Amino acid sequence: MGFIDFALKCLLIKLTFLSPGDPSQFDPSFRGPINKRGCTDIICCILFMLVLLGYAALGIVAWLYGDPRHVLYPRNSTGSYCGIGQNKDRPNLFYFNILKCATSVNIMAASLNDFQCPTTQVCVERCPDRFWAVQLNMYAMPPADVFDDSFCVPSIDLEDPDQVSLFLDLLNGFNAGDITVRIFEDFASSWPWILIGLLIAMVVSMLFLLLLRFIAPVMVWVLIIGVLGAGAYGIWHCYWEYENYKEASITDVGFTTNFNVYLQVQETWLAFLIIISVVEAILLLTLIFLRTRILIAIALIQESSKAISHMMSSLLYPLLTFVLLVVCVAYWGTTALNTKYNLFLTHSLILFQSISSPQNFNSSDYSDCPSASCMFIKYNDEGLLQRNLFNLQIYNVVAFLWCVNFVIALGQCTLAGAFASYYWAFTKPDDIPTFPVCASFVRSLRYHVGSLAFGALILTLVQLIRILLEYIDHKTKAADNALIRFLLCCLKCCFWCLEKFIKFLNRNAYIMIAIYGKNFCVSAKNAFMLLMRNIIRVVVLDKVTDLLLFFGKLLVVGGVGVLSFFFFSGRILLPGETFRFETLNYYWIPIITVAFGSYLIAHGFFSVYNMCVDTLFLCFLEDLERNDGSLQKPYFMSKNLMKILSKSNKVPR
Repeated sequence: MGFIDFALKCLLIKLTFLSPGDPSQFDPSFRGPINKRGCTDIICCILFMLVLLGYAALGIVAWLYGDPRHVLYPRNSTGSYCGIGQNKDRPNLFYFNILKCATSVNIMAASLNDFQCPTTQVCVERCPDRFWAVQLNMYAMPPADVFDDSFCVPSIDLEDPDQVSLFLDLLNGFNAGDITVRIFEDFASSWPWILIGLLIAMVVSMLFLLLLRFIAPVMVWVLIIGVLGAGAYGIWHCYWEYENYKEASITDVGFTTNFNVYLQVQETWLAFLIIISVVEAILLLTLIFLRTRILIAIALIQESSKAISHMMSSLLYPLLTFVLLVVCVAYWGTTALNTKYNLFLTHSLILFQSISSPQNFNSSDYSDCPSASCMFIKYNDEGLLQRNLFNLQIYNVVAFLWCVNFVIALGQCTLAGAFASYYWAFTKPDDIPTFPVCASFVRSLRYHVGSLAFGALILTLVQLIRILLEYIDHKTKAADNALIRFLLCCLKCCFWCLEKFIKFLNRNAYIMIAIYGKNFCVSAKNAFMLLMRNIIRVVVLDKVTDLLLFFGKLLVVGGVGVLSFFFFSGRILLPGETFRFETLNYYWIPIITVAFGSYLIAHGFFSVYNMCVDTLFLCFLEDLERNDGSLQKPYFMSKNLMKILSKSNKVPR
C-alpha cells in the first residue's frame, strides 16, 4: 500500500503541475517591470562565475603554452615560421620533393600521426620561375599558373608514370589556392558595393518593420487569401488532370520506379484532389472559427511595430549580441588552436629523439650519423597539459556553449524588459521610461545572471547530448546494424524536439523574469501555465507572425539579391567608371555574399520584432487576467485590442 500511495501522490503532483493553473490576480502596486527586486538563482550564478574563471584560466594556459602561429604561417623543416622573425623576408615555403607528401615513404613519421611533409622544406623570398632537373614538355606551364603564392614545388620525373599521376592529383589541390586568390581579388574590388548592398538590406528591413503598423492587416489577409487561392487552383488543376486521364488506370501500370508514369493515371490525381480538398477545408474552417484570434494577432503585430518605433535603440541591440557572440567564438577558436608542440629529431637511420626547440639541435652531437637533421614531426603529447588535452577541449566546448546560450538569453531578457515597460505604460508614450533598453540591460545583469545562466545551462546540456549522438552516429555509420541506426535516429529526433521546446520555454521564462523578477523555475512555470490557458491564441499568433516574418525575409533577401545580381552581372550600369563588372573573376561571389549578409541582417532585425510580439502577447494575457476595465483595474492594452475584444476602460486615457 505504501508504494501505491507514493505512486498516486507522484501522479497527483504531476497532474497538478500540468493543469492550466489559476488566472493571475490583480496587484494594485504593479505598473510594469518591477524595480524593487532581488538577485535570483544565486547558486547557479556562482557556478557560472567559477566556470568563467576556469575558462579564463584555460585561455591563459593555452596562450602561454600554445602557439597559434602554425595556422597562420607555413613552416620549414626545422619548425621555423616563414614570413615572421628571422624569415620575415621569406614568406614562401619551398618543397624539394612534393611527391613525398602524397606517398607513405616515411613509415615511422606516419606512425607518429605526421602532419609535416617528409621532404626538405625551406623558406624562400619567392617561388622559382622555372622547374628543376627535367623539362616539362607535355605538361609545360609557368609555375605561377600552377601553384599559389605560399608554397613552391619543383619538378617530377616524367619517366615514372606513378609520379606523373600523383603530380596531376596534386595540381588539383594546388589549383584550389589559385581559385581562393581570385575570390579574394573579387572581394577586394567589390567590397564597397557589397557594403552598399548590405546597407540597402538594413534600410529595407527597418522600413518593413516600421510599416507593419499600417500594412500588417492588408499583408496578412492577402497572404491568407493567396494561400486559399493557391489551394483552390490546386483543386481545379487536379480535377482537370483527373478528367484527362479517365481512360488510364493504375491497374494498367502496375509497379514502376518511373514516377512520371503515375502522373498519367486518374487514381493519382484523385488522391491529390482529395488531399488538397481536405487541407483547403481545414484552412477555411480555421479561418471561420478563429477569425477573432487572427484579428488579435494582427493587432499585436501592429502594436509591436509601434513599440519599436518608440524604442529605435532596440534595433541596435542585436549588434551587441553579435559582437559578444563573435568574442565567444573567437575565444573558443583561439583556445582550441593554441596547442603546445615539440620538435623531433630524424635522419636517414631509424632514430627519433624529442627536443624542445630547433635552436637546441646541434649536428655535432650526432657525429656517428652525419646525415642527422632536425625536422618537425608532430605536437607534444607527453606533458601534463598534453595528456589532459582532450579533457580541456571538452571543457572548452561546454564553456563555449554555455557562454553563447547565456549571451542569447541576456539579449532576450533585455529586450523583453524594454518592451514590457512599453506595454505597461498606461499613457503612451508619456509613461514610457527613459532609456528602457539600457535600464532593462542593467537590471538583467544586476539581478538575473543566475537565472539566465540556469536556463542557458539546461539548453547546453541538451545540445551536448545532441553532439554526442551525432558523434556516435558518425562512428557507427560503417556498422551495418539497422536496429542501432533506428534507435539513434529516434534519439536524435527526440532530443531535437526537446531542444526546440526548451528554447521556447526559456524564451517565455526570460520574459516573465524581466517583468516580475522571480527565479527561473517559477518564471518558467508561470509562463507555461499562462500559455496553456490560452493555447489557441498562442498557436494563431505564432503562425501569423511566422507567416509575416517569412514574407519579410523573402522580400528583403530576394529583393536585394535580385538587385545585386543585375548590378554585379553588368545588367545595371552606373555612369562613369565607378565600377566595372568585367574585373570580377566570379561575379556570383559578391552576389552570394550580399544575399547571405542580407539574410543575417533581416534575421537580426526580425528577431527583435519577434521578441517584441512575444513579450506584448504575454503582457496582453496577463492584462486580461489581472484587470477588468474598472476604475480600480483598468486595461493597459491598446484601444484596437479592446475594440476587437468588445472591452473598454472606464478610465479615460
